[in-house]
Amino acid sequence: MLTKQDIRSLSAEEIQSFLKEKGQPAFRAKQIWQWLWQKSAHHFEDMSNLSKELRLLLSEHFTIQAVQISDMQISADRTIKCAMKLFDGNVVESVLIPTATRMTACISSQVGCSLTCKFCATGRLERLRNLNADEIYDQVVLVNNLAKEKYKQHLSNIVYMGMGEPLLNYAQTLKSVDRITAPDGLGMSAQRITISTAGIAKMIKKMGDDKVRFNVALSLHAANDEKRNHIMPINESNSLENLAEALNYFYDKTGTRVTFEYIVFKDFNDSLIDAKELVTFCKKVPAKVNIIEYNPIDNGEFKQTTNERLNAFKTHLENKGVIVNLRRSRGKDIDAACGQLANKNKTAQNK
Repeated sequence: MLTKQDIRSLSAEEIQSFLKEKGQPAFRAKQIWQWLWQKSAHHFEDMSNLSKELRLLLSEHFTIQAVQISDMQISADRTIKCAMKLFDGNVVESVLIPTATRMTACISSQVGCSLTCKFCATGRLERLRNLNADEIYDQVVLVNNLAKEKYKQHLSNIVYMGMGEPLLNYAQTLKSVDRITAPDGLGMSAQRITISTAGIAKMIKKMGDDKVRFNVALSLHAANDEKRNHIMPINESNSLENLAEALNYFYDKTGTRVTFEYIVFKDFNDSLIDAKELVTFCKKVPAKVNIIEYNPIDNGEFKQTTNERLNAFKTHLENKGVIVNLRRSRGKDIDAACGQLANKNKTAQNK
């Protein structure tokens, strides 16, 4: 029995070679490519400008492993969380975050995660596999369709801040960015895309060598190694000193200033001493800071800090010249906020 290959795993040149081998004209490859990556077709029969014979030929040799929305929850603040079912039955989650000025898609890069950060629900899941570039791409298309359907707007931003560590799925993550930003893809601006990482120094340097054009955010959450080791085991092999070196290397290669994401936990990293340590670290790396409200998870170790301590922390950073944004939580009532993605939808269970 012929094993069908996912056609979206092929390059344009490989599709053209297949067509040549089958006696089909070369220009058909461009048409197929447009259907796959510009029009986001999930079925060969939808490719209406191809002959019936060619559509049948494609369906005999290839498949399109399309992602589908299997469940959806809408928050009181209009945030929408989607359970995305993959071709093999696994499920990841994607979130549409609407604000007055933006429509942001938060998308996943892995099924589960291997980093076990203590504050993150996804870190409690086993990492089952990496997502393919087309599965990441499909999340963007599906969330964009939701934005248009529910709020009459297109996506303005994409953040790789869902389930998984993007830099541990480096090749497919970059391929997905290419398909999302390319003129023969979705054509979105790379400046509207942010890749968030827990901090893998050698891969941050590789992004610099590859001169990526998207934005990079580092999940920092503590500016001393002892505290960061406690909440993020990845720090034991990627210390703050190593990360600072890698981030400066990245900045020198790309000219892009990184963003530090800093979740504020009550009585753990929310004191003025912690704020001073963060200011010191910000002086080592060209960066701005996003302060994020903590979103409690079931049986979690941490609690949300008080508004008083949060504001004092933010004010200290600002007084020291650090560029600071305070990100309020969205979608908490449906477990769609930062750190809460853990496949808790009713139907979002792996087979």
